[in-house]
Formats: sequence, C-alpha cells, structure tokens
Amino acid sequence: MTSYIAQVTVDCHNAYELSQWWKPVLGYVDLPDDPNEPGHEECSIIDPDTRQEVLFLQVPDEKSVKNRLHFDLRPRERTRDEEVEVVLAHGASLVADHRGIDGPGTGWVVLADPEGNEFCILRSDAELAARPNA
Repeated sequence: MTSYIAQVTVDCHNAYELSQWWKPVLGYVDLPDDPNEPGHEECSIIDPDTRQEVLFLQVPDEKSVKNRLHFDLRPRERTRDEEVEVVLAHGASLVADHRGIDGPGTGWVVLADPEGNEFCILRSDAELAARPNA
C-alpha cells in the first residue's frame, strides 16, 4: 500500500499574507479556480509545472518550538549563496549558517519566514554537479 503527498500544510496566523510571501520564493501561483484573497483562512499555492500544492491554514496557536517538518529548497537558477541573499532581502531571517560544514562548497543555510517557520536553502544542482562528493 502506498500514498502520495497531496499537499503540504503550513499552520500560520495570516494565511493570505504568508501564501503571498512564499509565492515568489517557490515560483508558485494561486490555484486558478480559487484565488487567495485577504481574510481567507485557507490559501493554497501551486507549482505550475509539477502541480505540488502548499496550503496555508490560519490557526490561533503560536509557534513555540523548532519545526518538526520543514522545506529544504534547492535553487533552480541561482547558487545557494545567491538564493540566500535574495530570500533574506525578501524578508526571511537567518537562523543558522552551515555553509562549509564539511569543507569549502558544502553545507546549507537555515532561514525563517515572517512567521518563524524554518526552512533550509541547499546547494543548487549545478553546484552539486561541480562538486559531486562535497
């Protein structure tokens, strides 16, 4: 028996604002038949190519500890370091910098979105191809 992930759900305080923040980070768009609007308590965004969906669900709870589940993002067009700078300029905050953890050109960076949800930025496919064993 197997299943597939239909969507990933992110609990948050403001579903609309967080969905709008994540759209340019991931390159996702609103669902064509269900556009997100201010005040919506459930806002979904979707990858236009893969159809992978992320649902932002408004909840009253505060985030109190480290995420048990998080996104690991691999840049599509930039290097890891370039992507980190772009996402920081977009409003993310730095949580931990693990670049070079296993030597030059290795590692990842942990960031947080405006509501404190942590995610990592990994090296791009091109960086991995240039240093396959690092």
